[in-house]
Amino acid sequence: MLDQEKRTAILVLHGQDLSVRAIARACRASRSSVRAVIKSASAEVPRPERKEQAEPWRDEILSLYKDCKGNLARVHEKLVDQGAHVTYQALTGFCRRNEIGSKAAVPAGHYTFAAGQEMQNDTSPHRVKIAGKVRLAQCACLVLAHSRMCFMAYYPTFDRFWCKTFLTEAFRYFGGTCKECMIDNTHVVVAHGSGQTMVPVPEMEAFATRFGFRFRAHAIGHANRSAHVERKFRHIEQNFLAGREFQDWDDLNRQAREWCDQVNAKAKRDLHARPIDLFVQEKITLNPLPAYVPEVYRLHHRVVDVEGYVRIQRNAYSVPYKLIGRQLEVRESHHRIDVYDGPRQVASHARSWDGVDQRVTVKEHRPPRGEGRSKAGPFPEEKELLREEPGLADFVAGLKAHFPWKVTRVLKRLHGLVRDYPRAPLLGAAIEAMAYGMFDLERLEGMILRRVRHDHFGLEDSHE
Repeated sequence: MLDQEKRTAILVLHGQDLSVRAIARACRASRSSVRAVIKSASAEVPRPERKEQAEPWRDEILSLYKDCKGNLARVHEKLVDQGAHVTYQALTGFCRRNEIGSKAAVPAGHYTFAAGQEMQNDTSPHRVKIAGKVRLAQCACLVLAHSRMCFMAYYPTFDRFWCKTFLTEAFRYFGGTCKECMIDNTHVVVAHGSGQTMVPVPEMEAFATRFGFRFRAHAIGHANRSAHVERKFRHIEQNFLAGREFQDWDDLNRQAREWCDQVNAKAKRDLHARPIDLFVQEKITLNPLPAYVPEVYRLHHRVVDVEGYVRIQRNAYSVPYKLIGRQLEVRESHHRIDVYDGPRQVASHARSWDGVDQRVTVKEHRPPRGEGRSKAGPFPEEKELLREEPGLADFVAGLKAHFPWKVTRVLKRLHGLVRDYPRAPLLGAAIEAMAYGMFDLERLEGMILRRVRHDHFGLEDSHE
């Protein structure tokens, strides 16, 4: 079939009164084709009129496509069962031309970003081989839209704690932040809404305010808006993970950072430059980091069990044995588990990544072997208690006699009362309780509260 250019030339030569033979010789076309073009008197290429094999079965195809959930192989089988003489190729071509189950490709958009204007963040699940085992890890990536500088890291899961941990590490890597951070509509950041109407959760909004940027979300299904970071995941899977094995999570993230350094130093064809060179100019426009960037941690409150451990994420971490039964504050950060008793740090451990039900023990947290408490001597809790309040010596003796099977527990409970209440009401209540031979600490606390009520606030008991 002659194309539109030759058809136009044939009509022009025919207008110059050239013969069909001369036109055919000049255009290198058959005389019959030249006559057909002259007869049509149009340069447009005619569309072939072919009868669609599947056209008579249009309604059945639409119905079967819905019932078969878009599986054209099953649609073809059912059409043949109904007596249709339609090949599978004719069916797929008919569906493609009539946009049944497929839509025309939408042209990709083009976006231009000024230096320091936008950074793009997203995550993707990858299968990574760590210590000989294939594990599912979450790959988090941040790309500066102008210079295409990238930073990535891997985590066992991805929630708000890990999101803040990753972004903090990325901001330190770049030495600043852009004015906006483009994300998809992830529940990690989004409280409600989507696209332009997205509202971040207060926790993440406060985090963004601290670093001087704001979160923005692209419209649902419009992943092309954050194409720089979306495209990076395919590159990571096919390049970074190909043929690599890692000893542990720290080794994985260390190699990931080294790979980012190498990629950022390579020239890109679409940029005609290296990202590291463009970053030299972009870094001037970034928002500077705060003077103090605190470590991101997740806060837990745990009671030390009878073995002297606190449990975080099904792993046990030791604390000094003298704190058994106390409620402590545990700060879970990226690499460490820190334990605090009030404002004081009493233990610090490297985070355990390998499996669950692991025990991390520090030798100094265990009592010295062979130097346990003498059965004849007083309890350590008793010494500490009487050192703070010697006036309770008689009450402590009676308490030990009444509860010989749980001396440690009741002494710690009494020590808590000493720390929580004034001295005078406490001693008065203890003397009164001893007079009646009563050593129940719950009732003792009630007696202390009544004395505090009368002595300090002047309130009388109400009687019905």
